[in-house]
Amino acid sequence: MSISLTLDSLSLTTPDGTPLFDGLTLSLGRERIGLVGRNGCGKSTLLRAIAGEVDPARGNLSVHGRIGRLAQIADETLTVSEALGAAEGLAVLARMTAGDGTLEDAEAADWTLEPRLDAALSSTGLRDMPLDTPLSQLSGGERTRVMIARLLLEQPDILLLDEPTNNLDTEGRTAIASLLQDWRGGAIIASHDRNLLEHMDRIVELSPIGVTVFGGGWSEFREARDAARAQAEADLTRSVNALKRTEADAQRAKEKQDRRDKAGRSTRAKSAEPKMLLDKRQERAEHTAARGNQLASLQAADAAASLEAARACVEITAPITMELPPVHLPASKDILTATGITTAFDGRRLFGPLSFTLRGPRRLAISGPNGSGKTTLMRMILGEIAPASGTLHRHTDRIARLDQHVSLLPREGSILDAIRAVQPHLTLNEAHAALARFAFRNTAAHQPVATLSGGERLRAGLAAIFAAPEPPELLLLDEPTNHLDMDTIEALEAALTAYDGALITISHDPNFLRAIGIDSEITLP
Repeated sequence: MSISLTLDSLSLTTPDGTPLFDGLTLSLGRERIGLVGRNGCGKSTLLRAIAGEVDPARGNLSVHGRIGRLAQIADETLTVSEALGAAEGLAVLARMTAGDGTLEDAEAADWTLEPRLDAALSSTGLRDMPLDTPLSQLSGGERTRVMIARLLLEQPDILLLDEPTNNLDTEGRTAIASLLQDWRGGAIIASHDRNLLEHMDRIVELSPIGVTVFGGGWSEFREARDAARAQAEADLTRSVNALKRTEADAQRAKEKQDRRDKAGRSTRAKSAEPKMLLDKRQERAEHTAARGNQLASLQAADAAASLEAARACVEITAPITMELPPVHLPASKDILTATGITTAFDGRRLFGPLSFTLRGPRRLAISGPNGSGKTTLMRMILGEIAPASGTLHRHTDRIARLDQHVSLLPREGSILDAIRAVQPHLTLNEAHAALARFAFRNTAAHQPVATLSGGERLRAGLAAIFAAPEPPELLLLDEPTNHLDMDTIEALEAALTAYDGALITISHDPNFLRAIGIDSEITLP
């Protein structure tokens, strides 16, 4: 059948009526479209609108074809067949084959289910997996492949994927990439995964100042976006200069008119001409001055409006900045020394024996599949748990950790309250200054923590960590790019590149690891 999705001048709002974006016109055929934009711009809401879960504020939306969404299964007690949605259908076929089927079974029997199921499992590398296997026994990548197999089994025409690689290990990310590479229908993917976005046919950027459609993948989008940012900066500079020229012209015109008025009063005082004629000249002069003042006011208002529009555009399109204070960590200073450390869970060794040394401002990545013990190793480095065997020495107590949920921040109160709760020594002015270094200026510091986006939570968490009397010599980051929009990821990369302390990070994002200059890696099995 014909596959199509058409959006005509679509506008969406939040439940309380706050505008998200306006005027999106787009058509989708058998192609892959990536959705990008800052957190809260409406990516997830757009996917829900296409799925028929929310109504547009304005515009029209039409879908021809069946919609499929990648499910996130939280119930680990389900078996593979139950997660695939095939358990009941297989039970019906089993009863029919055994001769125990009822009339209801005969009507419900889908004799194409088994070959379709076999094809779906084969294409996702799960052909030999027993269907009664509980999800709890599968790795994160295997669970992802199970849900991809369910999509293939359902055979939708249009895929809607919302941050599909979040919380996935390398195996899971590869499975998602393979799904999209081989997909022959239409797909819309909201994502900040640059590897995934690189293979899109088009990218749609949502923002409060408009919707922009870019042809090609991430590299083409980034080039066009950076050019747009440069143009916005140039427009702002021109608007500032135009306002200055307008104000200067108005001032010169006023001074010139003042000189004319003064000369006119002097001439009137000395003139022997009739008073009626002198009054007429004065009236014309006053009208001319009034017209000049009115024109100058209009020109100044236009220039000020242009400046305000240019400034608003720059504020929305300009990248976020973060300033990490210097640590001055000597290159020769030992930070960590691990000798033969191991850890176990329920009697099963997770990793080890593991030995390594971290010295100076080195950058270390911890990699491995989900469940391999990466976060456990970080907790061991922090001193929260001890190794099952071996020794781990911390040569500094200036260590801080930021997890993907930024759990160090209190849930209640404002950002300002939160940073003072984490760092009680801060005065009010010091707390404001610390937050300003992470783009929370003026009233932004009073935003409730509960309303923060993923990127805002990360910035607030970093602000709290680096407001300590002495900044950390070792920073631990656990999947820091999860739940972040692209602008915040790039700002974090820039800040960490400039950071002169030691860094240990867990991340499945190869672009992020390259950008921050990882120079060594520990791989857990």
